[in-house]
Amino acid sequence: MIVEHKGDPVVFRAALREWLARVVPADWSRKMLRASSDEFVVFQRWWMEERRKVGMATPHWPAEFGGADLRLAHEIIIADEFARANAPPVTLYIVSLNHIPATLLQWGTQKQKDRYLPGVARGEIWCQGFSEPSAGSDLAALRTRAVRDGDNYIVNGQKIWSSYSMYADYCILLTRTDFQASKHRGISYFILDMRAPGVEVRPIRQANGHARFGEIFLTDVVIPAANLVGAENDGWTVAQSTLAAERGILSFERAERRGYAIAALVAEAAADPQSWWREPALRAEFMQIFAEAQASRRLARALLAEKGGGVPLSKMTAAYMKLTSTSLMQRIGDFLVRAHGISAQVDPTGEGTASEGMREYLQSFGETIAAGSNEIMRNLIAERDLGLPR
Repeated sequence: MIVEHKGDPVVFRAALREWLARVVPADWSRKMLRASSDEFVVFQRWWMEERRKVGMATPHWPAEFGGADLRLAHEIIIADEFARANAPPVTLYIVSLNHIPATLLQWGTQKQKDRYLPGVARGEIWCQGFSEPSAGSDLAALRTRAVRDGDNYIVNGQKIWSSYSMYADYCILLTRTDFQASKHRGISYFILDMRAPGVEVRPIRQANGHARFGEIFLTDVVIPAANLVGAENDGWTVAQSTLAAERGILSFERAERRGYAIAALVAEAAADPQSWWREPALRAEFMQIFAEAQASRRLARALLAEKGGGVPLSKMTAAYMKLTSTSLMQRIGDFLVRAHGISAQVDPTGEGTASEGMREYLQSFGETIAAGSNEIMRNLIAERDLGLPR
């Protein structure tokens, strides 16, 4: 397996690059653009299994839970090589592979770690039940209620914008358990079995044509008290570990992918005598974006380097990375749609679907909102890192 070479970063990178060259399917991105939801899930499960075979499913986890004890330096190599090869992201498993270990390894009981982490390594799917119709960026305003009833909690409420919740086995769930406390207190963090009676998921169709968000309705759902993560009423503290994972290494991986994609766009446009590259104003605008993309990658690497040795990312580090990567993603999409004009609207295959670039552009607006809006990230940085007044 690739992880057998972890002692030598150069050999580790070479082995990873060779494996990616062999297994990454040609034109997978365009195929998935037109794939049905069922086809998408089948593809994602296949890709997760391919990664698992060579130790690339959960390489950064402790060995006792199926990982390889790889450190942040290896994670950076992995993200870089996956981006370089344009390997498929494990979109269906984002919560499973990032949020769950970041949370349970720090806050979970030994029984919770033993019960749930091996399942994630085998390919179980998790979703996130945080946002609500009236509690998005202001997450602490959530209203979903959990009332203690002996050895259980009875949960009622509604969650929204839960990615891939219609396929999930489990959900990490924030609820209110103390209704008299201030809004950041009185919140508790649970593990929810998505097969429990009273759980209903309704898909939400997105602007890019996909329906991979879900709305979760909870009606008298019974959650065992053993599924409480951290202390009762201290769920806000626990959730910070989850959010840091969502905004941190994932933002770095996006920055790496974006950097390689931009370099490929430059090469493609420069080789086409009819492309937008021949327009000086567009070329100058794009090169400004290119420079910012390289700066974003360097910033992400520098921030991650500060958190080497397996130390969890700080809230501020994660906020910087999330803000820069998603803002840049939106600017790139906007530029390409304008530069390509009408040809950006329709897929060149003639099958009547929107082009890949257009879909990414539409998706980019949601990326600046997900995991805490960019406006919230700016407030965090301004107030807590720069010391500016509220």
